[in-house]
Amino acid sequence: MIRADAAGVGKLGDRVVNRLGFGSMRLTPRADTSVAIKVVRAAVELGVDHIDTAAFYVSPGGVLDVGEGAPRYATELIREALHPYPRELVLATKVGPWAETADDLRAHVHENLRRLGVERLDLVNLRLTRRGGSLAERFRVLADLRAEGLIRDLGLSNATLDQVDEASAIAPVVCVQNSYAVDLRRDDDLVPALAARGIAFVPFFAIAGPRREDGASDDHDEAVRRIARTHGVTPHQIRLAWTLHQGPNVLAVPGTGDPRHLRENIAAGAVRLTADELAAL
Repeated sequence: MIRADAAGVGKLGDRVVNRLGFGSMRLTPRADTSVAIKVVRAAVELGVDHIDTAAFYVSPGGVLDVGEGAPRYATELIREALHPYPRELVLATKVGPWAETADDLRAHVHENLRRLGVERLDLVNLRLTRRGGSLAERFRVLADLRAEGLIRDLGLSNATLDQVDEASAIAPVVCVQNSYAVDLRRDDDLVPALAARGIAFVPFFAIAGPRREDGASDDHDEAVRRIARTHGVTPHQIRLAWTLHQGPNVLAVPGTGDPRHLRENIAAGAVRLTADELAAL
């Protein structure tokens, strides 16, 4: 069985993690939460030590089959699956959307603390609703919470390099989470620029690409299909492998609620693409 360490390791701040992590966004749409819990546990059993989540990953319409019809949050499912957490596990969460005031941001942080069942969050990414513009006021709120000991590390999501530099003048930025894939390439220049600053790049939608929240499809470029046949893997695995090949500071967090897809995603970390294959892609 291929494990997450097949992709090698990278750094989130001063913590070393396997470059193949797990994203929790696709846990909540599944009505049977027992399967979601099994997937999270299986990810950790396969060596995943970096899990991405968010305060706003919640069941559609706020309702799942959980007795009284209360909404289920990905953070709650992670807690149910893994608490007390393995010492080496890094839990990264996101706050920001729909937070219009400093008090809203603080409330999102405290909500994450409560739902995850921890006294300090490993990593909090400020999710920006648009690329560009000043983020200083909002990032200072998180920096203050970090100074209070409620957050270990800070990052950004959906950010430009200018925004990274603005935030870094306030507090250290350990990672940037942006949408990025073989057919979603607006951040080609950002990845090496972050590497030069010692900042990890954590792409989301590496498999879904331009389909984003709609998820992966079977509509792949012929080069992706051809290279997948050569390696005896799926096109989705080639898309993920391509992402990992973009730099040693790239940490992938593919999300799934399916046990088979979880194993395939982790196995993609063992795929080694040639220079010619990378050029074709």
